[in-house]
Amino acid sequence: MALKKILIRKEKREFIEDLKKEVRISKKRMYYVEDLEKDFHTNEGIIPKSELRKKDGSIIKTKQGKELIMFSPGFIDNYKRIKRKAQIVLLKDIGLIIAETGINNKSIVVDAGSGSGALSCFLANYVKKIYTYEIRDDFIDIVRENIKMLGLKNIVIKKKDIYKEIDEKNIDLITLDLPEPWKVIKHAENALKIGGFLVSYSTSIPQTADFVNEVRKSHKFLFLKTSELIDREWKIDGRRIRPKSDGIGFSGFITFARRIK
Repeated sequence: MALKKILIRKEKREFIEDLKKEVRISKKRMYYVEDLEKDFHTNEGIIPKSELRKKDGSIIKTKQGKELIMFSPGFIDNYKRIKRKAQIVLLKDIGLIIAETGINNKSIVVDAGSGSGALSCFLANYVKKIYTYEIRDDFIDIVRENIKMLGLKNIVIKKKDIYKEIDEKNIDLITLDLPEPWKVIKHAENALKIGGFLVSYSTSIPQTADFVNEVRKSHKFLFLKTSELIDREWKIDGRRIRPKSDGIGFSGFITFARRIK
């Protein structure tokens, strides 16, 4: 992956004597630099390419004398810049999937459908290998681009309909983001190892209910739960504390089941 940099301008605040309080005079900003061989343009002014060669943690200056802090991006910084065509599973929901299933660097995962590859790419940073199923060529092209951009080597893209079969066996986790996830249950019975997890992400509660009802009919699966997560950010400004009004509300229902025999 080509070298990139993150530039941060910290929020600046000053105490105004006439107002008898501290006020913000400049907002926090973050910039993502993809080409270190060119001068970089920001709202704070132009940053010469010579400044971009400094070490991480350096304070660099624009031609207008404004200061920013520079460091190399981590996985999450790059991940937030993936290309999106389909609606993606959000980070808050991915976090729940990781926590509830306990996947790790020894885990093998099957994911369907790929969509933009957001879930597959994030989980690939945690697990040993991922097989992602997708039938649409336009989505497959985007997944390939995102995998390349993130420098991931442990994702296998399969142009195949998972409703028909799953090739892999002894899988630790199967994740589904599909219109009819219940059609995968029979295949998942054979693909998952005993103790492995089946997780379905749906934006519709009737769709979720149909999946849960089918899971309960299987003697090989134990239905665990269906959850949704609300992410509400808080604004803290001195002693003025309140929830932000533009937080992420509902995104989808996440259903967990486990193969038990």
